[in-house]
Amino acid sequence: MEISRRYSRDTVELSVTGRLDGYWSDHLASALDEEIRLGRHHLLLDLSEVVFLSSAGIGVLVKSYNDLDSIRGSLAIWKASERVRKVIEICGLDQMLLAKEDTLQDDKPVPYSTSSLVRHVERAEASFDVYALAPEAGLNCRILGDARLIDGCRFSKENCYSMIFPDSSFAIGLGALGENFDECRTRFGEFIAVAGAVAYQPTDGTNVPDHLVAAGKSLSHVQVCYGIACEELSSGPFSMLLRFQAGQGGPVSLTELVESCLEIADSPRLGIVMVAEAAGLVGASLRRSPAQEQQQSGPFEFPQVREWLSFSAERTHTRSMTLVAGVALREEAGAMAPLVRPLNSSAANSLGPINGHFHAAAFSYHPLQNGKIDLRTTVRKLFEREDVEDVLHLLSDDRVIAGAGESEFIRGACWIGPIREITAEGNEK
Repeated sequence: MEISRRYSRDTVELSVTGRLDGYWSDHLASALDEEIRLGRHHLLLDLSEVVFLSSAGIGVLVKSYNDLDSIRGSLAIWKASERVRKVIEICGLDQMLLAKEDTLQDDKPVPYSTSSLVRHVERAEASFDVYALAPEAGLNCRILGDARLIDGCRFSKENCYSMIFPDSSFAIGLGALGENFDECRTRFGEFIAVAGAVAYQPTDGTNVPDHLVAAGKSLSHVQVCYGIACEELSSGPFSMLLRFQAGQGGPVSLTELVESCLEIADSPRLGIVMVAEAAGLVGASLRRSPAQEQQQSGPFEFPQVREWLSFSAERTHTRSMTLVAGVALREEAGAMAPLVRPLNSSAANSLGPINGHFHAAAFSYHPLQNGKIDLRTTVRKLFEREDVEDVLHLLSDDRVIAGAGESEFIRGACWIGPIREITAEGNEK
């Protein structure tokens, strides 16, 4: 099989020669997947030189059509050999897959609106399309619990909080899904909550992440040992949406993305939620619940840290779709000090030290729609259609020898909102 490509505006034409059978269909699937991952969501196929089309080939075409249709993209066969056309018609897929007469018109409209695009920003590490959301938006950042109690594993029923996180908020920390402390005592692990959906990594030995998505009036109860909850103050939580694409130098690091967000937003502290394709994640997760039993010394001291913490020795979840949430500060941490750390102590940046705390949920890959997108809709689709593979506290491994570095990303969307207030009061037990 041979596959050639021709690019025109927002459309890619792939010309295929040979057989589309069980073996060669995988090659076409890889070619289509790569174009979709690159953000090219309108694909035309020239199958006029295809001499055989099997059910495996039909399956590839239908899957790619459905993937693109779900993100307002398109796939169509605009040229087909007689054999290909006959198979498609027998399968009843001609209305779905065969192109209409106007498919190749040069004046085809752009498939997504750019009316709210404020500006385009080119930086060395990535390019950004900036969309305005709610200019007066802002976040109240609530500090939940006392993170210092993890030293000695001193969490008890009196130190934990039962929280509900509505659609307009996001949160990260140490917690578990359940109705009360006793139910969750042996399962507390890293959690991330965004737009009414919660994912967490249980520490009960199953090593299988769990999640819950709010439906209707039903909201997710999270038992929280400690964490950060960012809630909208007035006109909405986020002021901007940034669509980014890594530059020619390769994937963009978490620190570089956060630095760009701070600079574009012109704010010293931000709440950030991101849905993006990862080049690889670097982070850690607890292996044991810190509420199960008190310890004489901290769980992160050597050598017991090896029993308490699972750390990625190299980048994991390559090319996965990730949901990331957290906070970033380029000022004194103040009340946030127990919860934030330097994102990358070895990174040189124009803004000085950046402190932050970020969690990520890794999912199986699904393409992300181009242009301006809605956070709630995007997150719900991610949880409904893909599998949660892991939940991590993102860290930087900047060891000189054998360090894994930090998490890196290829392309995606960042919702950002300035943190206008930081409070530690009002947690309901």
